[in-house]
Amino acid sequence: MPVDEANSKFTRKASARLLTATKGTGAMGRRADRTRSATEDDSGLTPKRAKNAVRVAKVIVPAAVPALAPLVLRVAGAVREAYDRRQAHRLGVDVSQLPEYSGRGGALLARLAGAAVALTQLSRSERATREDQEFVTRSRSTLEQLTASVRAAEHMPAPRRKAAHRAVAAELDTIETEVLRRLGVPGAAS
Repeated sequence: MPVDEANSKFTRKASARLLTATKGTGAMGRRADRTRSATEDDSGLTPKRAKNAVRVAKVIVPAAVPALAPLVLRVAGAVREAYDRRQAHRLGVDVSQLPEYSGRGGALLARLAGAAVALTQLSRSERATREDQEFVTRSRSTLEQLTASVRAAEHMPAPRRKAAHRAVAAELDTIETEVLRRLGVPGAAS
């Protein structure tokens, strides 16, 4: 009998024995298979694992907090600064003016401030006529009333506040359109 045949015969017998040993026979073998598979697949939190996690945390956390706290604070500050810049850009105001335009009517207050600036530019314009000056005077008083309305609406119930904001926005739209028309912006009159 050649050596290769003997080795292959031996290998077949050994693999057959291994298969029957791991497969289990009868009730005891099946029960052992179930417990083995349950422990192998068990990835839940056991009391022993919880105790180990607490022990590790007791060692790592005191060492890591002093090193990571400045980094976390720096990141939080940078995130807040980026949020403030984005918010200010969205409202069309400077970051330093952002607290003035907070609340539910903040966007309207920013628009009102922008319209007031546009009225000032219109009154200082070289081509401003007497009619333009009168429009600026009327519109400034209207803007003051609209600003007071928005501030008063902050304390109203939601449906009334939303209705007040819609009314202010509609009035502001007409003023902005007229300012742009008087400044000579093409396509402003609609």
